[in-house]
Amino acid sequence: MIRLNYFISTVLLFTAISISTYAQSVDVTINDNGIERHESIDLPVSMTYPLDSLLNEWKVKNYVDLGKDCKTSKVNPFFSDSVYIDRLSRIPAVMELSYNEVVRKFIDMYSERLRNHISFMLSACNFYIPIFEEALDAYNLPIELKYLPIIESALNPSAVSRAGASGLWQFMINTGKNYGLDSNSLIDERRDPIKSSWAAARYLKDLYGIYGDWNLVIAAYNCGPGNINKAIRRANGETDYWKIYNYLPKETKGYVPAFIAINYMMNYYCDHNICPMETNIPASTDTLQIDRKLHLKQISDICGIEMEQLRSLNPQYKKDIIPGDVKSATLRLPLEQVSLFIDKQDTIFNHRYDELFKNRKIATVQQAHTKSTAHKSAPAKGGLIKHTIGRGETLGTIATKYKVRVKDIQSWNNLSSTRITAGKQLKIYK
Repeated sequence: MIRLNYFISTVLLFTAISISTYAQSVDVTINDNGIERHESIDLPVSMTYPLDSLLNEWKVKNYVDLGKDCKTSKVNPFFSDSVYIDRLSRIPAVMELSYNEVVRKFIDMYSERLRNHISFMLSACNFYIPIFEEALDAYNLPIELKYLPIIESALNPSAVSRAGASGLWQFMINTGKNYGLDSNSLIDERRDPIKSSWAAARYLKDLYGIYGDWNLVIAAYNCGPGNINKAIRRANGETDYWKIYNYLPKETKGYVPAFIAINYMMNYYCDHNICPMETNIPASTDTLQIDRKLHLKQISDICGIEMEQLRSLNPQYKKDIIPGDVKSATLRLPLEQVSLFIDKQDTIFNHRYDELFKNRKIATVQQAHTKSTAHKSAPAKGGLIKHTIGRGETLGTIATKYKVRVKDIQSWNNLSSTRITAGKQLKIYK
């Protein structure tokens, strides 16, 4: 039973994470009670990324040698529906991994047209999956959710959708902040693989508290709870994803089938003659807490680590600056470089500091000088004289006596005119 009252009271909290902009669609044939119908559904944006752009980005990060791959075969064996049904049922999963015409269409796309994408994803998974699994396990969530970022971002921590969602888990900025992910000019923790994974786990757990159904949870993750609730109302209160399918936004119709298909491919890629690409991803990494301002170039120069590798391990730092002086920040390094950083940290923090950090804490305003202010309106160096005005004296006679100007006396005593009164005192600076 969906707790709609609970949802209404928390609707502002559960803003849609990623209402993605889709570039391509796929035509599917659906059999409804013996009646065939055709429809076009949008592909998840991760399925539309050109493979060349993904590979080139990883090549820049020194992760993929484009001259080496696993020689994935171009031949994709044909399997009957019964084989797919059996294989999906054998995946050790809490979530319902149902099979139908739409799921079959997505499996066919992954195993045929996108088979090289799968080869790439298998390599990237070796680095990211342990991070995802740790966060999901801590919140007692289905481990098969570890493949959700493949659908969201194609495992690119720097991915940004046209709607403004960012990172592996494609958080919108407000939702990210609700779950503790800072975003400012220097840092975007939505791109932090560890912090964003823990935030996503909390968000998924909260969504499950609303719906109690994992298919609805990941659909809501994609298009927002508001759209899911509209579909439920239009389907007369049905809470089965496949029963509200026709009432969902066009992009969400392909989201759950794509998730089921990617779970299938990650478990049965060998049966489709696909193997992982060879990569140079660091086998082991570790994190350090930084409590001072630090630039990645300081680390690169002293520790001899390529800047692109530092950026790929720490994608949350938008300008290569770790603002550890604001709050404690995390630095991820290859394991073999951690001890070197610790041994040379004083040298690293001081290296090129003035060159790399030019922002001033205090800026002095240059005073503008004009002819009218360049004279003796300021007190003279001789000191203060208090002159008592005598009968018959004028500012002119007093100014002549002390060899100063009438304007100066007026300025020193805040006089708006030259009229003065006997017996009162004037301040004279000599």
